[in-house]
Amino acid sequence: MEGLKEQRMLDFVVENAVRGDPQSVVDTIDNFCRNKEWAMNVGDEKGLILDEVVKETDPLMVVELGTYCGYSAVRIARLLKPGARILTMEMNPVHASVARQMIEFAGVNNTVHVLEGSTADFIPQLKQNYGVDTLDFVFLDHWKDRYLIDTKLLEECQLLRKGSVLLADNVVYPGIPDFLEHVRTCGRYDCTNYPSRVQYMNKEDALEKAVFKGCL
Repeated sequence: MEGLKEQRMLDFVVENAVRGDPQSVVDTIDNFCRNKEWAMNVGDEKGLILDEVVKETDPLMVVELGTYCGYSAVRIARLLKPGARILTMEMNPVHASVARQMIEFAGVNNTVHVLEGSTADFIPQLKQNYGVDTLDFVFLDHWKDRYLIDTKLLEECQLLRKGSVLLADNVVYPGIPDFLEHVRTCGRYDCTNYPSRVQYMNKEDALEKAVFKGCL
């Protein structure tokens, strides 16, 4: 993995961040991505919106779809109260390995658990195999063609309760029109759009918050 950008990012964090300090890890990743190599984390600007929504929600049970290198998992974990859990799903085994090391270095490995594999496999297992009743907060930042499919899967598996919050990244760039149409028109969500910019770039993007109102 020595030639991979993700490994270089991890090495930069280990060399420059404070072990056990999640804020230091987040800041160091942002530094790497702004000044060395761009990477597809949610980033510092949209990260402030993520922080705001997490604080408002104050979740105990979090699922993240798309771990990448662990940036947003660490970012969320630093805001959670004792006893809260994050289950974060990542298809790419290299990214999952880097994320586990990043999460351990940040000192949040008791809160964050990386599930390596597909969301299609893991979402239906959450209740039986991972002790999940319902989800308080879901962060969607994985394959864009999976947003709608996985949202419907969360609904079908009865993982959403009244007040469950979905937060979706990249709804303008590259855009997720089918997901937006579903959450905005199906009648089961209250939606809020948060305009922002693509991470570490001056390009328009946005996050969409969808609060589940319950089944009709």
